[in-house]
Amino acid sequence: MAVPVAFFAVFFAYPVAAIVARGLEIDGTWRFGRIWEVLAQPDVRHVLWFTTWQALASTALTLLIALPGAYVFARFDFPGKQVLRAVVTVPFVLPTVVVGTAFLALVGRGGLLDELWGVRLDTTVWAILLAHVFFNYAVVVRTVGGLWSQLDPRQEEAARMLGASRLRAWRQVTLPALAPAVAAAALMVFLFTFTSFGVVQILGGPAFSTLEVEIYRQTSQIFDLSTAAVLTLIQFAAVAAILAVHAWTVRRRETALKLVNAATTARRPRGTGQWALLAGVLVTIAVLLVLPLAVLVERSLGAPGFGYYRALTREDGGTFLVPPIEAIGNSLQYAVAATAIAVVIGALAATALTRRDAGRFVRGFDALLMLPLGVSAVTVGFGFLIALDEPPLDLRSSWILVPLAQALVGVPFVVRTMLPVLRAVDVRLREAASVLGASPWRVWREVDLPMVRRALLVAAGFAFAVSLGEFGATVFIARPDNPTLPVAVARLLGRPGDMNYGQAMALSTILMLVCAVALVVLERLRTDRSGEF
Repeated sequence: MAVPVAFFAVFFAYPVAAIVARGLEIDGTWRFGRIWEVLAQPDVRHVLWFTTWQALASTALTLLIALPGAYVFARFDFPGKQVLRAVVTVPFVLPTVVVGTAFLALVGRGGLLDELWGVRLDTTVWAILLAHVFFNYAVVVRTVGGLWSQLDPRQEEAARMLGASRLRAWRQVTLPALAPAVAAAALMVFLFTFTSFGVVQILGGPAFSTLEVEIYRQTSQIFDLSTAAVLTLIQFAAVAAILAVHAWTVRRRETALKLVNAATTARRPRGTGQWALLAGVLVTIAVLLVLPLAVLVERSLGAPGFGYYRALTREDGGTFLVPPIEAIGNSLQYAVAATAIAVVIGALAATALTRRDAGRFVRGFDALLMLPLGVSAVTVGFGFLIALDEPPLDLRSSWILVPLAQALVGVPFVVRTMLPVLRAVDVRLREAASVLGASPWRVWREVDLPMVRRALLVAAGFAFAVSLGEFGATVFIARPDNPTLPVAVARLLGRPGDMNYGQAMALSTILMLVCAVALVVLERLRTDRSGEF
């Protein structure tokens, strides 16, 4: 635990504490009364209300739209199911900047809806809500559908035989078993939408602002660190509460229904109703998930002869100090370095968390590992600039600053991916190797590693995709001569002109394709059963 604890203490707790202290400490005196002063401001109360309201609305809308999809993937077997599952997951691994850009191309000025019917949604909250559903659809399908596919359908059939209607059997037999998964999925969607930044920054405009966007505005535009610090503390408290409820939810175990092999529960749709449900889910996926990405690609090809893509190779002397195309290489290099850091830190933490003799501190650290997913990435990025600018940690001008910030977001995915597999390793195998004289390092290398190799590769893939699209912290610390893809997209969208808009679409398409390739590799690793697991 020494290395993970030191990593999070230095590169997470210290920068966040530094920026909060900078904002609340005035003339050497801590002004905690500033918290109530900020909360009393009408603008801040409006931001808090909108942040909570849109997160609740996004969560409810996501559950309403995605639960039928979870049922279809859990209970139905149809051609192309594995490919469609990968398509559904693509939006979740996309950077939020790409999601915002895709919906801007669909519902914004000059977008598809504007061209066809003169309808624009980029100035309404509906664009944000739909983008959040697009982004989180896979969370519900994966979380709820994974459990649903393992529920024994004979339990519900028995209730039907005893006279219960189909709705009553589902409500009183299946729904209680699904409740923990539904609650866990809802909490994760609420967490992601409560801390939303890239989507709201692009689609919200000046009319809508979440806590994360307001922290960015107070920090980078108004330079009011005091207000930003208070908002950071509020978001930190809210996220901690959400994660505590989530941890309690996922620990619940439903034993009323028997779990079976998921492969035995799926069957071909039967009857008009089931075929109509399948068709409805397919139409939803096509319209809500595929169409925005297709429009994004179409807009990137708007200039003759791949003009927008060719423009990426030229310097403009304004937005960038280098040709925008160099952002691709920068992002890949940063993501590889961040993945290596995240895998090392995450693997060490996951290994420590699986030990039977782990103390209360180690078990508590499991929950703390999730905090970087919810704490303001803007605060972390700006905290890097404030805290890591003097010896012995003078990293402000170092290239490693970006991978370190990206790795903070990748570590939780590595831990969550590796923990279930490590916990499934029979402890007697480790004990037998130790009795035969193997050192702890050799035991891990020859017992644990062969069993978790594929999970480690999947974890590395998730960390790579997440690092590639990190935006909140990177926007502060990426140097002008070394922009990342998300930062480059945001800068291009911030400048007027069709050429800048087209280049943003082109870069977003490239970023989407890179993330999609990473996801395809992940799916092959997940479904490949030819080797050991």
